[in-house]
Amino acid sequence: MKANAESILEVRDLVKHFPLTQGIVVKRQIGAIKAVDGVSFDLHRGETLGVVGESGCGKSTLAKLLMALERPTSGSVRIHGRDITTARGSELKRMRRNIQMVMQDPYTSLNPRMTVGDIVGEPFEIHTDVVPKGGRRRRVQELLEVVGLNPDHINRYPHQFSGGQRQRIGIARGLALQPEIIICDEPVSALDVSIQAQVMNLLERLQNEFDLAYIFIAHDLSVVRHISDRIAVMYLGKIVELGSDAQIYDGPTHPYTQALLSAVPVPDPEGRETRQRIILQGDPPSPANPPSGCHFRTRCWKAQDICAEQTPALEARPGSDHPSACHFAEARDVVNAQ
Repeated sequence: MKANAESILEVRDLVKHFPLTQGIVVKRQIGAIKAVDGVSFDLHRGETLGVVGESGCGKSTLAKLLMALERPTSGSVRIHGRDITTARGSELKRMRRNIQMVMQDPYTSLNPRMTVGDIVGEPFEIHTDVVPKGGRRRRVQELLEVVGLNPDHINRYPHQFSGGQRQRIGIARGLALQPEIIICDEPVSALDVSIQAQVMNLLERLQNEFDLAYIFIAHDLSVVRHISDRIAVMYLGKIVELGSDAQIYDGPTHPYTQALLSAVPVPDPEGRETRQRIILQGDPPSPANPPSGCHFRTRCWKAQDICAEQTPALEARPGSDHPSACHFAEARDVVNAQ
């Protein structure tokens, strides 16, 4: 990330609750799934923000909210100061051009009945003013070349490509409208390890070439560290810790982050034998009925009475250099600890 880069995406108090209803003829709401429950962050030009957390913590719902594929219960998502959550019609269409997504599964995210040229060129059918109709084929070939594919394969179908090549097609489609922000929703989780490295290197090259900002959602903590400038750790719809890659990996302060990092594989056999694993007790609470106060308190070894009574704010605590939503935040090196 460039020093003093401008903020192009501002998310404030974003909430998404899915209603739980009962009844067939007359439906009444009996509760809500709190998928995203008060998320705030900024994204700067040229920056990669990694979002990590276990399944069900709200990562993919957050991505849909940023794309305006879901309407939030409350909160705002501002791109260059304009709130995409309140935009409608042609204004929403124009704003969506600036934020695109690369899907998780390269096998199901591409229409098997469309050629690569049609898939990558489809955004030009929706946003007709981006490229003149006569120049679309040439533009699609340029995009294929940018992501490392043969532009002469424009008439091939997705089944004629490998998994890594299909993900490159998805990236080319995401670049078509020249966005400033790309949301990568676990873009390498379905690929072999060697192919993962190629796709990661491609994303980094494109970021430098086009000055892109990424929101990179993933489960693999080593992948997130490799590509991210800052990392947001989510638990049960909330960001519980936010900091640079060095701050999160070398000195995590939230107990949940420490537990996640203690499970990261260690390449050194001796270190693997002597390191301390943090095993969380119990199952994650239901987002339909989260615990009072700190959502993590039911699985936390530091929990005290205040944790049930007060929800900890995401802020830097005494002795810490980055924000953490824990009353008893304390830095602990769990990755390199012996």
